[in-house]
Parts: sequence; C-alpha cells; structure tokens
Amino acid sequence: MTHSDPQNELNNLAMSEGARPLLDKVIKHIRENCDPALAEYERLGEGRAERFSYAPGQLEILEDLKNKARAAGLWNFFLPNAETGEGLSNLDYAYIAFELGKNPLAAQSLNCAAPDTGNMEVLERVGTPEQKETWLKPLLRGEIRSAFAMTEPDVASSDARNIGTRAVLENGEWVINGEKYYISGAGDPRCKIMIVMVKTSPDAEPFRQQSQILVPIDTPGVEIVGPMEVFGHDHAPHGHMQIRFTDVHVPEENILWGEGRGFEISQLRLRPGRIHHCMRSIGAAEKALDLMIHRGLTREAFGKKIIDLGKNMETISRSRIEIDAMRMIVLKAAKAMDVLGNKEARIWVSKAKAMVPEKCCKIIDDAMQVHGATGMSQWSELPEMYIKQRTLRFADGPDEVHHNVIARAERRDFETSNDRQAVVRAALGRDRR
Repeated sequence: MTHSDPQNELNNLAMSEGARPLLDKVIKHIRENCDPALAEYERLGEGRAERFSYAPGQLEILEDLKNKARAAGLWNFFLPNAETGEGLSNLDYAYIAFELGKNPLAAQSLNCAAPDTGNMEVLERVGTPEQKETWLKPLLRGEIRSAFAMTEPDVASSDARNIGTRAVLENGEWVINGEKYYISGAGDPRCKIMIVMVKTSPDAEPFRQQSQILVPIDTPGVEIVGPMEVFGHDHAPHGHMQIRFTDVHVPEENILWGEGRGFEISQLRLRPGRIHHCMRSIGAAEKALDLMIHRGLTREAFGKKIIDLGKNMETISRSRIEIDAMRMIVLKAAKAMDVLGNKEARIWVSKAKAMVPEKCCKIIDDAMQVHGATGMSQWSELPEMYIKQRTLRFADGPDEVHHNVIARAERRDFETSNDRQAVVRAALGRDRR
C-alpha cells in the first residue's frame, strides 16, 4: 500500500505544518481579544428593550474583533478555495474550529459562523457571477449575515422529499408560498438574504422535485412571525424564526444551480456544515471539562474537595476519554472529506454527527452536576452550552437519520463481505461443538 493510497491517507490525521502558525494565531486572538470582550458584550445586551436587535456598543465590539482578526490574517478559514478563503483543508480547519467552540464570539469574529459558512460555500460553488457579486462578496467581507430556510412545521423535513413550500414560475418570477420554522439567524437585523428550500417540480422523480432559491429577507410577502424557543430561550438576536411566505415574488435568476437541484445542494452544504458543528462542539466539551475540574478543585464538602467526592474523578476520566474519541472521529471525518470527497465521506460525517452532540451533552450535564445548583443558573454558561448541543441532535438531521445511514452501510458491507460472513460461520460452527 503506497502513501498515496486514499485508505492509507485516511489514517494521517496530523495538522499540516503550514497551518500550525495559523492555529497559534487563532488561539492568541481568542485569548487576547475574544475572551476579554465576552463579558462586556453580554453585559451590554442584558435587558435591551428590543430583543431582536443589538444594544448600543455590541456591534462595535463585534466589528472590533473582526477588524483585529482580519489584520492578523484570520478570515474565512472554512472555505477550501484559496481565492476566496484561506485554502485550508477540512482537516486543518478542524483543529482551528476546536478552538472556536470555546468562545461564542470567536467563530463570528473570523467570519466562520453558521449558517453563513454553509451559505457562502454553496454560493462559492454553484452561484452565478451575478449571485456571487450581490450576495457572496458582502458575506465574505462580513458585512451582512444570512439564513438557510428548510425546516417546516407540518412535515418531517429531515427527509427533504417532504418539503411542502411551493415555488411556481410565473412571468419570469418565482412565486413562493409556504411556512418554515427554526430558521437560525433570521432574527439578526444584519440578516439580508435567505436560501430557501422549495418544491418546484412536484411531478418529477422524488429527488428532483426540490430547488433552492435566493430570497432577500425584506421581499414583500416574507413575514417573520416570531422566534421559536429552545428550552424556553429565544436565542435573540440570532434567533430561530418562524417565517411565512405569502405570494413572495423573486426573479427567475434567483434559483441556485437550476431547477430540481435542491437536494444535491443540500448534500453539498450539509456535510461540511455538519462536521463544522461537530468541530466546534469539541471545543465546548473541552471548556465544560475545564469548568468541571476547576469547580471540583475550588469547592469543598464533607471535608474533601468536590473533585475527590463520589465518582467525580471517574467522571473526569470518562469525559477526557470521550473528548479524545470525539476528536479522532471528527478528524477522521474531516480527512475523509479531503481524501474521498464530501459524497464518499458521508458515512464518516454521519458517525461524527451521531456521536458528538450526544457525548457533549453528557459531559456538560456532568459539569453541571459538579457545579451543584449554580450549574443550572444564570451564573453559569453551562446551561446555554447544553442547549446548543442538545439542539444539534436535531439540526442538520436528527440522530436517528445518521444512525440509519451508518447501519445501512454496515449491513451492506456485511452482506457483500465473504470474509465477515466466514468469521460468523466459523463462530457458529464452534458454538455447535
């Protein structure tokens, strides 16, 4: 087996030497700029009269962080195209994203925040020159934000074939009618454009019925009904909005990649997006573990440090083991995307997506337990961290979808593998003896 063999390459999970200085600069930026700014950013946002707005001074903090990041050459890392991004591999970006997950301002400060990352990648890959000029360039510059509108309240929209929002071509315009919900980012006043998943060809084969269309958020007929709450939180001003489309007219040329290509675009967009979420989740788990250890070392009960009570040492051990295991599966998925391509890497991506949010939830939950009542309160960031991770068990496909993808592949491999079946036959033969 040669070094160029894709299967051999899959096992090389080291960060490239060229990207290591960038990782060091990212860590420095987060520690010296993002971490000190977070408390003031959150303080300014407390009690603002309009939930889906920014309080005076908040956007200035964000812009200052973005300017510092740009000045340090830390911008648009997620895009693999060197002309529009840094040109990092998915594997190299994973190491950087691990750090971005440790501070809620970090990803946005580098223009690497969802859902913009996925939308920019779609526009960069399949957008027309006009679409790129109008929407991709300001997104790449961090001047505006965007949303991806797919999920619907009346259907199981984890199966894109169920999408009911209709778009009909009339006199050179798409006329859109339907309803979406949990549209992340649509509450942000900086959100100017949505990519909307619609059904344009109901009589076509099932995977050619859907299209994706660019819809400016201020288009007449677009009604932001309000935020959907997650565990009682509205996540303002970013938000997860309920949106109605009533006779929304957009030009025919706003369609992405052509009619009937919506499902293909979803796969193009979601696989990188899913793995980006998992990358950042590792950083959140690392932070929860650090908070857990610090609390255990600085509080005493029953004459001992809390870290030495009960099974807390084992809890810390299990958390470290699970974080390291998650890192490996995410790095392997990222490398599979680099070596095999997004489509062929789908099994690895599903493995990461099925595993990481669930394990992160458990680690954060354990950290809350060590913190006692404070761990559930507004004095701790752990509850918000937990909510975000629990949400990811639905976002970009529920756990069950990814387990089904993995299990189907495993079943297929077993059914076509003489070696695997031979091992079973041999074992059954020994059992009979």
